[in-house]
Amino acid sequence: MEWFQETLHPSIRQTLKVDEVLHREKTALQDLVIFRNPTFGRVMALDGIVQTTEGDEFIYHEMLAHVPILAVKAVRGRVDKVLIVGGGDGGCIREVLKHKDLVCTMVEIDPGVIELSRKHLPNHHAGAFDNKRAKIVIADGARFVKETPERFDVIIIDSTDPVGPGAVLFTEEFYADCKRCLAPWGVLVTQNGVPYLQGPELQSSVRAFRKLFREGGCYLAVVPTYNGGFMALGWATDNLRLKKTPVAKIARLAKAAKLDSRYFTPEMFVGAFCLPAFIRGLIDGIPAKKAASGKSKRKAKR
Repeated sequence: MEWFQETLHPSIRQTLKVDEVLHREKTALQDLVIFRNPTFGRVMALDGIVQTTEGDEFIYHEMLAHVPILAVKAVRGRVDKVLIVGGGDGGCIREVLKHKDLVCTMVEIDPGVIELSRKHLPNHHAGAFDNKRAKIVIADGARFVKETPERFDVIIIDSTDPVGPGAVLFTEEFYADCKRCLAPWGVLVTQNGVPYLQGPELQSSVRAFRKLFREGGCYLAVVPTYNGGFMALGWATDNLRLKKTPVAKIARLAKAAKLDSRYFTPEMFVGAFCLPAFIRGLIDGIPAKKAASGKSKRKAKR
């Protein structure tokens, strides 16, 4: 019997049973394995870290895509262009393209991840890579946002953890370059790990967001294979109206888009921004007791 042991956290190990190894190789940039697990189905891991599973990927990808897109639609009336940095498994672009009135550019640094996802994770991409509204760019995402002349309504950073090729995607310089190619009404969302185990990562990103944008924080989802509880999705924008969109308006837009979501709901849009005291305290740099009392309320930049 073979077991895969995840090595992301120094004092915790997550172990998944391997029923069958479907693919294992070192790509030009990463050590990649795809295997089958009896609970989660097909699992992709890079450099010893679980990236995605068939069983629960819908939670992460729905929240990463629909929350920012519907927020911008609600305030601006439409979303024309979305940028995904990373996302080589195809789950995020699949969800983005459920919104029929937009085009999506996906920038992935490792073509091997896309090709293996095409073959071994067909339910993730569901044909999205070949959608006529999708533009797949094989390039360094950090360089792309620094140099592109385009402006995007929504930018989604669907990255690995801040190790290896993904480390640059957690820097203030990278976030500043994202702002450069983000429309003034738009929003940047990011994969920011599990706050209970990766608090400094979230703190660092939110600190950078708040230097660069009028509003910086996060919203939450619970993804079973991301060990440690709540997962944080970073949120950075100059548009203070986005997060305040009423449930009824989100519901109308979701219905119009005919979203076939399994985790996301209009109520979840509002609820995901309701942070537990320890996470509020973490990103605001204050003790949890004060955060719980409401004293952590932070005024946005004027």
